Amino acid sequence: MLEVKNVAKRFGSLVAVRDVSLSVAKGELRAVIGPNGAGKTTFFNLISGFFAPTAGTIAFDGQDITALPAHRRVALGIARTFQITEIFPELTLFENVRIGAEVADGYRLRPWISRAERARISRHVEETLELAGLGPKSGRLVGELAHGDQRAAEIAMALALRPRLLLLDEPTAGMGDQETYAITQLIRRLHRGGNLTIVLIEHDMRVVFHLADRITVLDQGTFLADGTPEEIARNEAVQAAYLGSAA
Repeated sequence: MLEVKNVAKRFGSLVAVRDVSLSVAKGELRAVIGPNGAGKTTFFNLISGFFAPTAGTIAFDGQDITALPAHRRVALGIARTFQITEIFPELTLFENVRIGAEVADGYRLRPWISRAERARISRHVEETLELAGLGPKSGRLVGELAHGDQRAAEIAMALALRPRLLLLDEPTAGMGDQETYAITQLIRRLHRGGNLTIVLIEHDMRVVFHLADRITVLDQGTFLADGTPEEIARNEAVQAAYLGSAA
């Protein structure tokens, strides 16, 4: 589904990502982890088209997308969330998700749509909200929701785009235990029942080892390790990167 080969990203003299490769199979749930400053979000920005790589190639479902802008990648089936929640707080939850649904159905530049088209979009929004466990709150302003529900709302907005590859950037950031559990269960439901390939960045190792099929580790912008959760837990280089060379 996703094939990243030897990508690099340079900002002047700073090399944020250096010669990183990643292969993700269809239906896989892959975690990308690493210490602060490891280049994880920059790597996501390369995959999603927010940054153009300085070197290397990126392919999605067999198609080279290295030069495609972000909106073209969305149209192909790539959606993402962000480390800092990106929502429209002054709109209701239903309206937030409807924006994604209208984009997915090609209505984003149309000033008027028919009653039948609007009804179809509304059904898609309602189904997406139910999938995300947010159906009863659809009429609430997103800015009034708890932090965990706002994160779930952002995931719902991404799901409304009908992605085949979902990129989640620290989906449990800033959450307490109960909110973390709810988002973890949501991701598990999406993976098992949504026919989705998921790649997530996450600092909470409980979440990573609970969810991931495989884990890729970055450190200082470079590839450090890749393997199953059991293999990564035993990897001495990963332990040193997180705990220091004395680990």
